[in-house]
Amino acid sequence: MRKLSLIGLLLITTLLAHSQSPHGDDLNFDCDDCHTTQGWTMEKGKYSFTHDLTGFELKGQHVSLDCRQCHQTLVFSEARTECSSCHTDMHQQTVGFACERCHNEQSWIVNNIVDVHRQGRFPLMGAHLNADCQDCHPSASLLLFEPVGVNCIDCHQADYNSTTAPNHIEAGFSENCTDCHKMNAFSWSGIDFTHDFFPLTEGHAIADCGACHPGGDFSNANPECSSCHQEDYDLTQNPSHGASGFSLECTECHTTAPGWKPAEFKQHDTQYFPIYSGSHNGEWGNCVDCHPNPSNYAIFTCTDCHEHNKEEMDDEHDEVGGYIYESAACLECHPNGDGEGGFNHNNSNFPLTGAHLTTMCADCHVDGYEGTSTFCADCHQVDYDQSTNPNHGELDLDIDCAQCHTTAPDWSPASFDIHDNYYTLTGGHIDVANDCISCHNGDYVNTPTACNDCHSQDYADAVNPDHTELNLSIVCEECHTTNPGWNPAEFAVHNDYYPLLGAHINVDCNACHDGNYEDTPNSCFGCHQQDYADTDNPNHTDLNLATTCEDCHTINPGWSPAEFAVHNDFYPLVGAHTTVDCNACHDGNYEDTPNTCYGCHEDDYNQTTEPPHASAQFSTDCELCHTQFAWEPSTFDHDAQYFPIYSGSHQGEWESCIDCHTNPTNYSVFSCIDCHEHNQADMDDEHDDVPDYVYNSLACFDCHPTGEEDKMRSIRPKTKYIID
Repeated sequence: MRKLSLIGLLLITTLLAHSQSPHGDDLNFDCDDCHTTQGWTMEKGKYSFTHDLTGFELKGQHVSLDCRQCHQTLVFSEARTECSSCHTDMHQQTVGFACERCHNEQSWIVNNIVDVHRQGRFPLMGAHLNADCQDCHPSASLLLFEPVGVNCIDCHQADYNSTTAPNHIEAGFSENCTDCHKMNAFSWSGIDFTHDFFPLTEGHAIADCGACHPGGDFSNANPECSSCHQEDYDLTQNPSHGASGFSLECTECHTTAPGWKPAEFKQHDTQYFPIYSGSHNGEWGNCVDCHPNPSNYAIFTCTDCHEHNKEEMDDEHDEVGGYIYESAACLECHPNGDGEGGFNHNNSNFPLTGAHLTTMCADCHVDGYEGTSTFCADCHQVDYDQSTNPNHGELDLDIDCAQCHTTAPDWSPASFDIHDNYYTLTGGHIDVANDCISCHNGDYVNTPTACNDCHSQDYADAVNPDHTELNLSIVCEECHTTNPGWNPAEFAVHNDYYPLLGAHINVDCNACHDGNYEDTPNSCFGCHQQDYADTDNPNHTDLNLATTCEDCHTINPGWSPAEFAVHNDFYPLVGAHTTVDCNACHDGNYEDTPNTCYGCHEDDYNQTTEPPHASAQFSTDCELCHTQFAWEPSTFDHDAQYFPIYSGSHQGEWESCIDCHTNPTNYSVFSCIDCHEHNQADMDDEHDDVPDYVYNSLACFDCHPTGEEDKMRSIRPKTKYIID
């Protein structure tokens, strides 16, 4: 008996080796790894197969799954290993297809949100660790995580706008929140504020912001020294700043060094007397050396240091008119402290600078020294009238020379602050505003105003793209602004060379040109070859689709909608299929769409009740009865297989299947006598000589298989119908 079993096993193995495996050609396991000779059913503990050999280890929830949940058919190689092949993408492609980045086989619950975020563009730190997902992802409750901006201001614009201490908008603060606030802090108080607009140095290097911003109000802080130090100014007595009429601009004398020292009063040389320069340079120790009355710095003395014998000085100055032996008299004739004496013009209301330093007194004081005008044009009207480069009179320039000129010799250099009244300086032209010669070349009368007049060489030298070869307009402003480097530039005539439509309208120039405007391809595939190679729904490479993208796609964003004119090369579309929506068949998956009628119309088959295809066990080969042009009328061959209803005496004599099939759940039940009403007594008498006659529909059909009285079977055959 054992020998017979071995022979049987060998025979089965041999037959299986020469027969086609129901598991497909790719399964390389031995049958007895899973099956026994007792039957095909796999019994636990009796097979050696392990799923680890397939390259897809069963872990977590997969361990307890029934095989059929993943393997819909016996061809196991058809089951794909991607999560999305079995699991619906609840996130609707908003987070990609790599489910394993967030989920594992144990549970859908995501326990490593921080790690997941760290893999993306926005790691969670500080207060973001405690934030609810919906705060940033409004559609998170729907499991949709649409891409959101990663800049602070994308979420915190309202915080920026509503902040009043200080008012960020009025202060013009940066919208890059991390310039001041720390990402790893749990409140806005984690401040790393850059105080560059008012450097905190030396005495100002204080840690307590409230010392300058009392009450936490950062909006009203005044950068003027006196706004904080008015009291220091008022209390200072050495010298008394108030009594001396010192400027409230503390930086004129002081630095930010603690204690206000050292302090310098450089204005003393120009406004009063040279103590930092001239013969007194370094020859004094303290203010009180010359100002013996600290409460009144208007009082000063020369004779305390420069001790003279009054009698000798009186005798020496005997011929000096108005001479008086006192300090004030010294200063009048010795304004610089020099022994030679002289008039200090700087003590007047017209200090001498520039070319005025070498001008003869009589050139200005032609009528004496009283009432001499200090207005430029009163002396220089002739210079104004004779100026031709440019002609001041023709341009109606202001006669207040000081608006453009200083007292430098030859009026040069000169500024021209009203340049915008004649030609507006913007962008790159602002940078050359101090280098007038670069545009005017010494000629301020005939300077051209058209861009190309100055930039024709730039036009000729441009190679990216070559302006000359492309015969581009020489009206530079059609594409360029005055920004330095001609950048950014617009190319309004782009459509003359390559029309920008659809998604191309808003695309960044560099996305296509990558900085090269000379050799940019103008075919779709030239730019989108990688898109073609990466597309897997359907896989363009496997299908060997044409690389002329425009055969199927428009330039709409997302390549959608797309046409597929070569559909008939893969699956002919005829009849009703010519107008059906792509998604109705493909449902977004263009890779594994079934190509049999039943593959798409299984629900139609199962839901059809007249007749009920499933219970009547109609063929799932829909084309046996239906066409692609319409479900009705169908071509069910009732005449040849069952009973002639389209021909013979019943042609056109019925309206619906239920006329004869009185039980819609079982089409094997039919009735003749419901339509052909007979009196049973008459029928029994009429068929008295018919053997085995019974008054019912089956008896009718046995003798009248075509429904006609003159075409009767002489011998009743065994019918295929069962009548309950």
